[in-house]
Amino acid sequence: MTKLETLRDLYLDQLSDAYSAEQQITQALPKMAEAATAPDLKQAFNLHLSETHNQLKRLEQIFSALGEKPNGKTCKAMQGIVAEGQETMSERAAPAVKDAALITAAQRVEHYEIAAYGTLASFAQLLGEDDAAQLLKANLSEEEATDRKLTALAEQHINRDAMNNR
Repeated sequence: MTKLETLRDLYLDQLSDAYSAEQQITQALPKMAEAATAPDLKQAFNLHLSETHNQLKRLEQIFSALGEKPNGKTCKAMQGIVAEGQETMSERAAPAVKDAALITAAQRVEHYEIAAYGTLASFAQLLGEDDAAQLLKANLSEEEATDRKLTALAEQHINRDAMNNR
């Protein structure tokens, strides 16, 4: 168990948590893209997979600048969110309903990441880690953009398509 005595300790702990979360997401996104039936949803998942790889690189850059390494911590929250998403993918459902469910699962991931990166950027600023804060804000911006994109897909057609499967 990590000892949390300073804000820097907490910052490093939460950076490791975010790193673990992103690693888990790189495993889940290809499966979600494969399970999606709407071409634009598949494309959104594949694009976000590429962004997630870049987010991992940014986190690695931060660890390197701090002279640290991720501590091997497993993000249990993301494990749970991913497990729920896997359940969604295994459900027997009409294609459009499954796509709507995949968006639901993906937005849970995004909301968790938005909270994590917002907090981490704030910690980095307080600790005088301005370069890290900018990298974390870049990750935050991508997560927010993905969330908006998923909402748009749901509202443009996926939820209506799912509704037609009543």
